[in-house]
Amino acid sequence: IQIIGFFILGIIIAYTTNILLLKFSKTLGIRNKNNVVIRWNKESKPSLGGVSFFFVFLFTSIFYSIIFVNAPNIFRNMEYVALFIGGTVAFAMGLADDAYDTRPKVKLLVQIICGLIIAQGGVYIELFDSFWLNEIITVFWVIIVMNSLNMLDNMDGITGTTSLFILLSCLVAGWILLSFNSNIWTLLLISMIGALIGFLKMNVYPSKLFMGDAGSQFIGFFIAFFSVKFLWNVSFINPMNYHPGWIGFFIVLVAFTPAAVDTLTVTINRIRKGQSPMIGGKDHTTHHLVYSGLNDKKVWYVFLFIGGISFLLVSIMIHLMKMKMYIPIIFFSFYTVIVFILLYRNTILYPEQKKRG
Repeated sequence: IQIIGFFILGIIIAYTTNILLLKFSKTLGIRNKNNVVIRWNKESKPSLGGVSFFFVFLFTSIFYSIIFVNAPNIFRNMEYVALFIGGTVAFAMGLADDAYDTRPKVKLLVQIICGLIIAQGGVYIELFDSFWLNEIITVFWVIIVMNSLNMLDNMDGITGTTSLFILLSCLVAGWILLSFNSNIWTLLLISMIGALIGFLKMNVYPSKLFMGDAGSQFIGFFIAFFSVKFLWNVSFINPMNYHPGWIGFFIVLVAFTPAAVDTLTVTINRIRKGQSPMIGGKDHTTHHLVYSGLNDKKVWYVFLFIGGISFLLVSIMIHLMKMKMYIPIIFFSFYTVIVFILLYRNTILYPEQKKRG
């Protein structure tokens, strides 16, 4: 009942916040200056939809402290403190970028700080015996995830849908391996899943508002945190039952298939053209699907399908891991390779020159 309640709470807070933002964005003085973005569909719309994610995060923490009065203070939990501080920093940086268009170097510096915060808070990718090596890899991972989801936020509903399935993968990992109860991690995950559903109600094509950097940076950091805790380190979630450490890599690869494929495709194609991968453009896998003849809504269906299959495969992989059937897990990662080949091939068959008029 508590889990369902927090799920509904996330949906209500996100949807209500977005309605209010949409209403007031029509009268705020900054609307025609910095509070809009020019998107793929050439329409200017409010870009503060992601603010609802941060609100849901705050309210979940508050309600958890009120309802579970006998639970330990969450601010004595260093992992939560790291999530709270890092999430606040990421949100503030994204909000500043929406308003003032901050320099890429500033964004990169903030992302590095966010990575250092969670690593120092005790949430880091456990691959080596050296903490410093693990910390460096964790920082790189935070940077990659925050930028990858930001890059994927190029068409209605894509980043929100991709984020939804990744968080579902994190949730199912903890549920299968730990038999989750109503702890802070469960409730944060379930409420943020609700927040994404509430946001997607207004972001799927034809959208009424966009996520903005405030949303993509915060949700990127949030996902980076939980993907380290429950996907990268899936082998060590249950201290009573360890598994080979390499399993986490393959589970992460499958869970992040939509974002990984798009980022890799864009990076390869831009480097081939002598362009910087960090400069925006209409050359993403989503755009090339439109060049091939699909409309925006059908492109969302494609990514909905890819994300749904990724989530299903991750669930199966974790069940196999629990049964100590490790080798089949490797073969499931070929799904990501197949998706990459198909979407990358589409960018070759339907190049940007053939885009809609």
